[in-house]
Amino acid sequence: MKARTCLVTGAASGIGAAIAALLRERGHTVIATDLKSGDIRADLSTAEGRAELVTRAGELTAGRLDAVVSCAGVAHFDPLTVKINHFGAVATLDGLRPLLAAGTDPRAVVIGSIDSVHPTDPAIVDAALAGDETAAVTAARAAVDRDEGHLVYSSSKAAVSRWVRRSAITDAWAGAGIALNAVAPGVVLTPLTGPLLDDPKTRELVERSVPMPLHGHARPEQIAPLVAWLISAENTLVTGQVVFADGGADAVLRGDGTW
Repeated sequence: MKARTCLVTGAASGIGAAIAALLRERGHTVIATDLKSGDIRADLSTAEGRAELVTRAGELTAGRLDAVVSCAGVAHFDPLTVKINHFGAVATLDGLRPLLAAGTDPRAVVIGSIDSVHPTDPAIVDAALAGDETAAVTAARAAVDRDEGHLVYSSSKAAVSRWVRRSAITDAWAGAGIALNAVAPGVVLTPLTGPLLDDPKTRELVERSVPMPLHGHARPEQIAPLVAWLISAENTLVTGQVVFADGGADAVLRGDGTW
């Protein structure tokens, strides 16, 4: 397997750390990025941080990347969630697309969520897909103010998943030979979910909203191989897909409705 140069955001912990570790084990060069550690330190909730990521990535890779994994994300009842999960991810992928176009067998993946099939706030989703960050933040703040802060996370993941579907088939992506997909995990045992699962009442709510009949809650290491294949040179046809790695949760929640 030929070594590739890959950039992973959110690489300091959880799924991002597992992906970075697996890629390194397979002999690939990994540019790890996160808020406070890694090869590139950048705050993806800000325009300055997003620009810094793109600039530094170009410097560290001599202007070419073979793969990008956008994994950075948060799950706060706060507009920050949509700023990072949607706008940070889109800025990362769009900003690094020229580097991918210069790479070999270029591929990109964004980490979505099973939460994208849960109820969302149309105002947040519509504003995000329109590229209007100010309106999306305003809508997210309104959701929090009316005690519907839980909708911010699901809306951010639904929006970025729909962005993938829309963008993957365009000339900028498919036309340039770049496969673009999303992976939607179910409940994964990470620092993000730990506090929720430690509380018995919250754990019951989580298990009811995300039923995972196959093997139960996942470890980050179970998500990494799927991502690694999607960004590999072997993936020549899969693009524009939201691939659920959720132990069957999507099938339980939506049945055969996807067809």
